[in-house]
Amino acid sequence: MDCPSEENLIRMKLDGISSIANLDFDIPNRKLTVFHSGEIDQIEKSVIELNLGGKKISTEQTDQTEFKENESQKKLLWSVLVINFAFFIIEMTTGIISKSMGLVADSLDMLADSFVYGISLFAVGGTVIKKKRIAKLAGYFQIILAIIGFVEVLRRFFGDEKLPDFSTMIIVSIFALIANGICLYILQKSKSKEEAHMKASMIFTSNDVIINLGVIIAGILVHYLSSNKPDLIIGTIVFVLVIQGAFRILKLSK
Repeated sequence: MDCPSEENLIRMKLDGISSIANLDFDIPNRKLTVFHSGEIDQIEKSVIELNLGGKKISTEQTDQTEFKENESQKKLLWSVLVINFAFFIIEMTTGIISKSMGLVADSLDMLADSFVYGISLFAVGGTVIKKKRIAKLAGYFQIILAIIGFVEVLRRFFGDEKLPDFSTMIIVSIFALIANGICLYILQKSKSKEEAHMKASMIFTSNDVIINLGVIIAGILVHYLSSNKPDLIIGTIVFVLVIQGAFRILKLSK
């Protein structure tokens, strides 16, 4: 390997081989150690097909099941899980108190992300097929959450709801925006960000950044229009984005 781009090329080439447990790249020495179960023929053939001058050096048995890269992934995922779950509690509490559907919807999205990161922790170190199955589970979970959200938006639209507290909407969303920006930065630091379950995590967090900006704008409109409609509209948009993100994740799981 001459550069990290070749590492990504190899990862993509070997992505469909379910017997691979871990790839350990030593770029300066142009060496790749593949931890796998089963025959090595398919792995060797796939590497040679890339025409990068690859060849098998040796094959040996190992009892190693834990990898430094996996431990690094776990630390990253635990970090974003804690941040998202903390803001789920904060936004749900302030959303109920301030009567803001936008904050309540965003808190549910944060909760969904927390579950996704938790599920992803179980995927670390697993086979590619297992990781894609978990990405699929995450996608379907988001769709179910969005349906529940739409029902709540309709209930509030036709019910007699008080005007949301716009200042709480704006302040809490600004802090949530900062938190999601930190989460996205943490996830992008991962060397395994191209794997399905890590991509799923980044998709969720990217959606959250857009949602936070939307809630801030809705809070401003609630104040100037003296209407709860902007808050309900952003609530609806949140769940549309959730569904779009879910379908993108389902594509990753194929």
